[in-house]
Amino acid sequence: MWEWLNNENVIAVGTSVLGVAAALATFLYDRWVPRRKLIGYRVQMDTPIGDGVSSNPRLGDFDVPNMARASLVLLRIENDGGRSIDQGDYTSSDIHGLTAEFTGRTVQAVAVTQPSGIDHLNSHFIRRNGFDHHDNKVTIPRVPLEPGDHFKLLVLLSGGQVEGEVKLIGGLHEGKVHQNSSPTPDEKQRLFSLPARLLSGALILALLGLAGIIVLRDGNPIECERGELTVIGSTAFEPVVRTLADRYENKCEGAHISVEARGSEAGVTELAHLDRDDARSVIAFSDGPMGERWKLKGKKVALSVFTVVVHKDIDLGSHGLSLQEVRDIYAGEYQRWGQVVPEVKEIADLPIVLVSRGDESGTRQVFQERVLNAWEGAPSTSLDCTPPERPGDTVTRCELPGTRAVLDKVEEQPGAIGYSELTLAEARGDDLRRVPLNGDQPDDEQIELGSSRYPYKDVEYAYTYGTPRPGSLAASFLAYFDESTSQKVIRDEGHLPCLRVPVQCE
Repeated sequence: MWEWLNNENVIAVGTSVLGVAAALATFLYDRWVPRRKLIGYRVQMDTPIGDGVSSNPRLGDFDVPNMARASLVLLRIENDGGRSIDQGDYTSSDIHGLTAEFTGRTVQAVAVTQPSGIDHLNSHFIRRNGFDHHDNKVTIPRVPLEPGDHFKLLVLLSGGQVEGEVKLIGGLHEGKVHQNSSPTPDEKQRLFSLPARLLSGALILALLGLAGIIVLRDGNPIECERGELTVIGSTAFEPVVRTLADRYENKCEGAHISVEARGSEAGVTELAHLDRDDARSVIAFSDGPMGERWKLKGKKVALSVFTVVVHKDIDLGSHGLSLQEVRDIYAGEYQRWGQVVPEVKEIADLPIVLVSRGDESGTRQVFQERVLNAWEGAPSTSLDCTPPERPGDTVTRCELPGTRAVLDKVEEQPGAIGYSELTLAEARGDDLRRVPLNGDQPDDEQIELGSSRYPYKDVEYAYTYGTPRPGSLAASFLAYFDESTSQKVIRDEGHLPCLRVPVQCE
């Protein structure tokens, strides 16, 4: 009995069970607690500013004329949850979203500050959005906040007790407004709570123990193979493939992997027309299923999320475009943005420029299948995506060879609209705008949770000529995609590994 308990296999199994239990508990806690929408607030300063009301050393005259017992309060308001907060998330029945209340004191003036990089928040603080003060209250507009965003209110008050009660009143759909605390003014809130840290610690210890057993018994878990391999196809999935190819070569001496991304259909077609011997050393990645007609062997690798993008000057709001509006745009029924969104006067006369991919693009084919339900109806009219000086009844449309080329053109061309893999578009920041479809954001986290109806997504396939031979570099490299470190690379690049979301990859 005791010999059995001391067997290293039993230790490995026990460590694995502990790791799985800790991982499951951390997953459930992380998904159900921090993922709520949360707005936190905290008072970072509450001090008297009139002479004779403070024992602190001072120089100069701090008396505020006609204001008895004047004081200053610095109130920090922040999105300290794991989800974005949009204007429609506030539950207030009034035009404003929140109310700051200073018990026993009267608000005389308010100033708003925010950190550099999110200066756009300033545009929300206007009276028609509900920004105002009266008596002991400041009403705050429905400010959209990404996770980690914050702003501060510097409030000048009179009367009442310094360090009196300060409350932030309001509510959020699927979330709440709560008071934070910190021992110093700008100390960041802890990223994880105590239960999450304890569970994470248990998981780390368990995985370290299991990894040690695996390394001692089996050495390198990657079955390295030598030889040459060519990977072709999807430009949207290229960052993942290139990163994993470099890592495989660094780990496995004698392996040489070249990556040539020229588009999904071009890659799959090239593989299908190679002779048998050459095809065995080629893998073609495709956005969506393309290899079945060639009877190629496909492996579902990841769920890729894509997005419609527009030039940064085109503000379509939180709802974005409806699917029907996108279909009409790509059918060539509109020539100017004013025909699509007449309420946005600033872009009424701006010509629409359709920046598309060629027929070889998997991103385009997914767009046509998942969004348009048809081919792009507008004909190609331009090589450089420049609209004519006098636009007629035909919308300007061009075709470019890769995702980065599309994003570059949408950035530089006023009135441009295109489509792209989500992560590559997110990397452009505020240089362009990502468009919600029917009000659904292109959010891979919500898609992973199964709580999004966002349509522009599809499975990434790895195609080979039949099942790769055991011991071949092609078989080894495909197996490498299932390693935990490779799964993390796929996730970090904005895709969802099919091993983690098998239901979404069906």
